[in-house]
Amino acid sequence: MTKLAGGGHSFGFVPWHRIVLVAACCYGALISTHAGSASGAPGVSPMAAAPKPNVVVITFDTTRADHIGCYGYTHVETPKIDALARAGVRFSQAYTPVPITLPAHTALFTGSFPMATGMHDFGGNKLSPDATTLAKVLHARGYTTAAFIGAAVLSSRFGLNQGFDIYFDHFDVSRLDESSLDLIERRGNVVADDALAWLKQGPRQPFFLWVHFYDPHFPYTLPEPYATRYRTHPYDGEIAFADAQLGRLLAFLKQQKLFDDSLIVFAADHGESLGEHGEKNHGFFIYNSTLHIPLVIKLPATTADASPRAVASPVSLVDVMPTVLQDLGVPIPASVQGRSLLGMLLRRSGEAGPSVLYAETYLPLLHFGWSQLRGLQWNTWEYIDATRPELYDLRTDPHELKNVYATRQSLAHEMHNRLYDVIRRYTPTQGNPAAEKELTDPALLDRLRSLGYVAVSAGSFVEASGKALADPKDRIQVYELFAEAMSDGQHGQYEESLRKLREAQKAEPTLMPIHYLMALDYYREKDFRRALESFRAALALDPKFALATYYMGLTQIELGDLDGASSSFHRSLELDPTNFSAAFDLGALELKKNDADSARREFQRAIDINPDYAQAYEALGEVDLYLKRTDDAVHALERAVELAPDSAKAHYNLGRAYQAQGRDADAEKEFARARSR
Repeated sequence: MTKLAGGGHSFGFVPWHRIVLVAACCYGALISTHAGSASGAPGVSPMAAAPKPNVVVITFDTTRADHIGCYGYTHVETPKIDALARAGVRFSQAYTPVPITLPAHTALFTGSFPMATGMHDFGGNKLSPDATTLAKVLHARGYTTAAFIGAAVLSSRFGLNQGFDIYFDHFDVSRLDESSLDLIERRGNVVADDALAWLKQGPRQPFFLWVHFYDPHFPYTLPEPYATRYRTHPYDGEIAFADAQLGRLLAFLKQQKLFDDSLIVFAADHGESLGEHGEKNHGFFIYNSTLHIPLVIKLPATTADASPRAVASPVSLVDVMPTVLQDLGVPIPASVQGRSLLGMLLRRSGEAGPSVLYAETYLPLLHFGWSQLRGLQWNTWEYIDATRPELYDLRTDPHELKNVYATRQSLAHEMHNRLYDVIRRYTPTQGNPAAEKELTDPALLDRLRSLGYVAVSAGSFVEASGKALADPKDRIQVYELFAEAMSDGQHGQYEESLRKLREAQKAEPTLMPIHYLMALDYYREKDFRRALESFRAALALDPKFALATYYMGLTQIELGDLDGASSSFHRSLELDPTNFSAAFDLGALELKKNDADSARREFQRAIDINPDYAQAYEALGEVDLYLKRTDDAVHALERAVELAPDSAKAHYNLGRAYQAQGRDADAEKEFARARSR
């Protein structure tokens, strides 16, 4: 309990012994008659007043095309996806440009590649407010827009909420930690419940609805009966479970007579390696185990070809947005880089050139200091630009097992040039000569330079010392050890996590993420001296790592170094001004020093950063009570109770505030609510 100078009131709300883990391990256009010229340009309906189709986009996270029934897989039951494919068109060769959830969904909803949007990763970037998204375009055309999200990796803090009237991403978190982001999710049945509740309210039509199911993402934790039925292959069970939730949505649309005349898109953001090429999950490599995705598009019944079929032409996830817009008769924004697939859907000839099948992953570079990977598929060939480049003949080697780069040098050179032509064509430079020279979008270029990398040629980087970056193929074992250790630590198996981290450290002694995870493990084990040592080691390798700085502050509190903790929290906020937990903890430190005014300022800063931070409102209200700012206290505590109705302390303190205002009846109600919690 901390006493403030000049008064006898005690403050007991400061949570000194917690680790805060948060967010880081997605409503008037003319209607086309679809009977236009052979070029595929949409015609204009003579019935301009005809109702606009509703648009429904359903995305499954981490779902391989070759693990779905309608794609020929027999070890899983996906009757709802299969039925949707029979009602529409299935694309048998669809590919994502990046095997990571946030940038892949960004590509889907902007129709643009990562180098155009600046979205390359699962953290450390945010979609520009100037970006043109499908939701923005449809909202401007009179659509009601809503999204229901299954995982914190697509939190609105990353910018994909633009254009949505409702973006339901409510996750029980208080601070975003990239090492735990992929664990923060809602099960598919809960996401479906939320989406169905919105639909049952009868949203004004036309509407654009996006529903995101995260379930197939690792770790695979199945409810019954799927846990028993898919005991030996739980990944497939997650897909089957998500399929059942998709079925609930489609059944409701049919029940309400909305299905036939809606434009429905089903897609995955990326696949899952499942051990291929040594990668267990996704994001590290750009092989087709994680790039090949399911894609089904069902047009409104009034315009669609009724016969179910599959399209074999290769297409990209960036092609979805222009396809939807052309079908609706809406002009395609100039920022869109994909091509419309409407001609294919309507069996038209004379389509424009093939889709651009570009792919990338910057995860190895941004998080581990190893080289990024960028690749291109063209005709039946796949080229991957790496420290040791790769070339595969997908006709004879569909699983990319035989690298023929050494024996097909002329073709490899041609593919290299084609790849860089694509990068050059789709990378905005915004008048930045350095970005234009390096073929790197300005936001990413700044980020890489801040990490200490030096550009040496078009899109290639080295360490500041001039040392070449390692090829990810040569680091996959270290990466998998690291990933397993991270999972162990997240599940409380700290000693096993530390054992794997020490083993990884033998191969990569100066890898900053290893030191950081070791520090987190020590912290959770309450070995605070070793935790502090490891946080300092991590920061010696990357002084701008905001999370390590923040957690070092928490560690210093445990060791009694309050001045050091204050310094760490201030530095953390300099590095990451969105860290509302750091602001809150600074307020708690000021209370430790009996400085109520400074504490109040920091709690208010936490609220300014995160207006839904219940704990900060509660703390602010309690300080205001002490300072006899009774009206301010009531305002803050009423908001705390609104945000956290189960908080006994918030109800109790609101009762005290009402009592100070002379509202005894209201005070007694709050005291009773506090007692019942």
